[in-house]
Amino acid sequence: MVSFRIPVTTKIMNLEDPVVNQSFTTHTIEDIDANSSLEPTFEFKKINDDSVNLACDEDEAKDLSIMGKVFNTPKDAYTFYNQYAFLHGFGIRVHWSFKNKTTNEPYRKTYVCNKQGFKSLKGNTLCGGTKKRRRDLRTGCQAMLRISKGKDGEWFVDVFNDKHNHELSITPTKVMKHRSHGKIHRSMACKSLMVELGQSGLRPCQIKKAVNVMKTPYNVDVTSKQCADVLFEQRKQYKGKEFYGLIKHFQDKALVDSNQYFAVDLFDDGSPRNVFWADGRSRDAYTKFGDVVVFDVTYMTNKFKMPFAPFIGVNHHGQSILFGGALLENEKEETFCWLFEHFLKCMFSKYPVALITDQDKAMGNAIKQVFPNTRHRFCAWHIKKHELEHLRPLVARYNDFRESYKQWVKSDTIEQFERNWDIIRDKYNIETNSWIAEMYNQRTHWAKAFLKDVFFAGMTTSGRSESIHSFFDGFVNSKTMLNEFVLQYDKAVDSRRVAEEDEDFKTMNSSPVLSSVHPIEAKAGQFYTRKMFEVFKKEWIEANCNLTHETLSKTPEEIKYRVGQLNIEKRHWRIVSFHFVDHVNVTCSCAKYETYGILCKHSLYVMKKRHVETLPNHYILPRWTLSVRYKVGNSSIRLDEMNSKNGVSALTLWCVRSNCDKAIEQASDSPTEIEKFNSFVIKFLEDQRIRKNSKEFETVSLDPYRGISQIDMTPQLSVRDPVAPKNTKGRPKNATRIKSSLENMKKKRTCSYCQILGHYATGCPKRKVDESVAEKQ
Repeated sequence: MVSFRIPVTTKIMNLEDPVVNQSFTTHTIEDIDANSSLEPTFEFKKINDDSVNLACDEDEAKDLSIMGKVFNTPKDAYTFYNQYAFLHGFGIRVHWSFKNKTTNEPYRKTYVCNKQGFKSLKGNTLCGGTKKRRRDLRTGCQAMLRISKGKDGEWFVDVFNDKHNHELSITPTKVMKHRSHGKIHRSMACKSLMVELGQSGLRPCQIKKAVNVMKTPYNVDVTSKQCADVLFEQRKQYKGKEFYGLIKHFQDKALVDSNQYFAVDLFDDGSPRNVFWADGRSRDAYTKFGDVVVFDVTYMTNKFKMPFAPFIGVNHHGQSILFGGALLENEKEETFCWLFEHFLKCMFSKYPVALITDQDKAMGNAIKQVFPNTRHRFCAWHIKKHELEHLRPLVARYNDFRESYKQWVKSDTIEQFERNWDIIRDKYNIETNSWIAEMYNQRTHWAKAFLKDVFFAGMTTSGRSESIHSFFDGFVNSKTMLNEFVLQYDKAVDSRRVAEEDEDFKTMNSSPVLSSVHPIEAKAGQFYTRKMFEVFKKEWIEANCNLTHETLSKTPEEIKYRVGQLNIEKRHWRIVSFHFVDHVNVTCSCAKYETYGILCKHSLYVMKKRHVETLPNHYILPRWTLSVRYKVGNSSIRLDEMNSKNGVSALTLWCVRSNCDKAIEQASDSPTEIEKFNSFVIKFLEDQRIRKNSKEFETVSLDPYRGISQIDMTPQLSVRDPVAPKNTKGRPKNATRIKSSLENMKKKRTCSYCQILGHYATGCPKRKVDESVAEKQ
């Protein structure tokens, strides 16, 4: 046992008090085993104030004022020393923490200057070269403060050294940049704000900007790294439980939304293979706008690299809407079949008229199996992307190939398309196994001449899907956890629905500005939504101002015109047929109405010339009017053309149930009305019992798609996160669509001085010559 005595002084002061010229109480510490981990024993002996040498210099007084200072917790000691360091121009960090070997409780802690010690050079070399090192920050400074724990549980300062071997910061703005003084990001309020912003889909760099705007000037700015660290700590609690959180979210939402649909395909170990979901409002929107669907999987939104596959449509304002979303294991045919089957089941077995996708063979085969009656169109954007890759040799070899190819692609009729193909194939020696020959074999999926009879709601590419992607970029990224993704998906969908409601409000509370007094335009302005009327108005103005015609043929039942602009060659004019037997019927070779649902300028020109007094009702599609807007509880769904010949469809049952639910909601505020409705239902059930020859009437729901959950959540089933990120074809690292070759092409350098490619003005040889000549002159 080695005993020694240490004089200890306890100073009574606040952090703001000066550290000199104070009165002290001195104590002594006895019998501490230097080699023992036990708590030290000590006793106190009071020393008179006159024992303090008031003539000592300022540094000695400062040391005495800190030596023996008592703290309740190590955190209080750290706060005190950090405040002291701030006032004197340096930063601190925790150096050592000694623990009792028996109880594993700390009994001594050491706080040092942040420039204490030297950087380790271990692992500095790398395979014959020198590893790049950061600048050295430490100088071997000996400044420190050590605290020990007494018998009464309080902590006191037993060692203090305030001698630094480096310059101290002078101004507060420089002192705040030391890591220990950047305290705002460690406060609970700031952490909560960061987490909330992170859950809203903001990235650390964006969170940093928001926090720094709200903080006071006396706090150091937070960094993106600090924001990322806070988010990482918050997400650690969900590690290994992401998929469980996703399932829990769907289950909780099903309690509120009885029409919520979700399906989960699991591996044997309980990890997810594929997930599909759609809420009740999305299913309702599909009944109105499900004629055209865009499907695209070139997007990644979670750390497991499961491709996000949204089903997208367009509403009555021309805005993108989501019918449902899916997270997939891969892009194989069986995966797409599983997804499309559940999508069709969710949407009451109602097939879309048209489906726009990219040129994926597995996806195309799945569409043929699940959607045999749906017209499948290739995305024009992806086709243009492949054109740059595959047609470059032909363009370089033949000067006129580009123009011939353009004429072939833009052929108006099937006959013209086939005729132009024969010319291209023979003139440019197109090989049978080339890309362009393969495109010809699949011409029914992309060529305009073969798609004029199909309604696409104005969409020809998956650009609608790509706009959704850019929208989701504000909510999710490739690091988003599975349980966070479904929450962010709902926020993104809600934001889209708010935009739709805003457009509904603007249309209902404003009147269209007409360009003429003609009743055709007036009726269009009365029925079309605000955005769709602008599309119609543009065609109407063109019809009134820029078009002319020539008559091709005339019979008692039909007149044919060639309509176009005078400054355009007549071979580019459109053929318009006007029928006037039973009702007005006009068709144009541009097929804008058939593909978009809005009459083209050529048809409007002929209608005006033939003195048609008003716009026929059959040319106003309900999907472009306010009649299809979403209404809560104050409308009923009609069953026109919903029943199939083979019986009652699932869509009809869903609509009837929706009407019943709305009737109950409307009558719930009146006991008389609810009793009236109940009496009606009882009488109806009695009639059904009689109709079925006294058989027991089944009260079980006939709709197999109401609030369906395609996963057995029994206690015996365990779910787990995916083992590793998925390897998918063509998947980008970041959460965005794949860039085309045009976007990836390096921009050629052009000199602004001589306008020659290959260099900039700073290295232009002609400029150097001209400058040297000017200097000599």
